[in-house]
Amino acid sequence: MSKYSQRLCNTRYSDYRFEPPELAIVCALLLRGPQTPGELRTHCRRLYEFADNRAVQESLEKLADYERGAIVQALPRSPGRRDVEYMHLFGGPVDVEAIAATRAPTTPSRARDDSTLADLERRVTQLEAVIEDLKVRLGD
Repeated sequence: MSKYSQRLCNTRYSDYRFEPPELAIVCALLLRGPQTPGELRTHCRRLYEFADNRAVQESLEKLADYERGAIVQALPRSPGRRDVEYMHLFGGPVDVEAIAATRAPTTPSRARDDSTLADLERRVTQLEAVIEDLKVRLGD
């Protein structure tokens, strides 16, 4: 345990009483925002050294079931990510549906694809006309 984590765990001014692993997670979430267990393990090293990602997951579960109310919440899994991210709840409840909507993979609409293709065809036609005009002018 580092000298910094000892000071944080022993503070008399906090209404919360966290164990060192949970305190490290709370600090990392407050500083860096939503993170996966693997990211938390890496970012918490100065305050607490977790043995593995399972140990981080166990601490997250303790924080989610905290006696005074949940302190962290799992977010919907982002596309392309293997693990879910966790977010602290000190700022109030999290709108999970809004977060999921912002993280949903966006697929271009068919209409937009068609208009883009039509624009490209028009530009190619114009460029071909310019090339033909240049060939005539240069005598090629």
